Amino acid sequence: MMMESPASAPVENSLLASPDSAIQRTKTPYVTGTSVIGLKYKDGILMVADMGGSYGSTIRYKSVQRIEKVGKHSLIGASGEISDFQEILRYLDDLVLNDNMWDDGNSLGPKDIHNYLVRVMYNRRNKFNPLWNNLILGGVKNGQKYLGTVNMIGVHYEDNHVATGFGNHLARPILRDEWREDLSFEEGVKILEKCMRVLLYRDRSAVNKLQIAKITEDDVQIYPPYALKTVWNLAAFQNPSASAPGSW
Repeated sequence: MMMESPASAPVENSLLASPDSAIQRTKTPYVTGTSVIGLKYKDGILMVADMGGSYGSTIRYKSVQRIEKVGKHSLIGASGEISDFQEILRYLDDLVLNDNMWDDGNSLGPKDIHNYLVRVMYNRRNKFNPLWNNLILGGVKNGQKYLGTVNMIGVHYEDNHVATGFGNHLARPILRDEWREDLSFEEGVKILEKCMRVLLYRDRSAVNKLQIAKITEDDVQIYPPYALKTVWNLAAFQNPSASAPGSW
């Protein structure tokens, strides 16, 4: 009696045999990062993000880097789904590699990369398979500073300061009051730390482990993580329901 070889065995229950096996959708973000903030300062662009990665409402990871260098002239920061951000970084690696292969002496600037990301995010949205991220893209090329943002459905704009997540609600008012065009590096960092401290107090997904990055015409630096000095003995924190009658 001839035995059936493994290669010819029925595969009705195999995932590979499913007609939908090649189609995958991120329907709900799983591991997410919160706010990223960027601003222009006198010499270039500053960007900050914490290093938390939340699994639902649980802060599962505390060493997730969400700011990366792109090419020679740009920095990218992302909030939202971490795995989708990794996919975006792969897209950008391919883009920069393809550009370098032309060997024509030119290189992609921050505006070029921002325009590319806008098209990617809008294209994925139209396929009902969005990348669940809000992105900040900043850089300096030929003396021109550039800072822009794009969200998961392709809505985008440029500004002197931008933020994602809760930062768009809680940090932007601070930036509108305190930002100016001739900020020094130290002043810019001080403003970003003030914004991140407010977010740490108010955003449950924020962690007290920050990473700051800067980019100028000549240099790109992503600094090691560090913690902010915080104060938790304020009356509002000790008895948060005192000013909200009827709350828990």
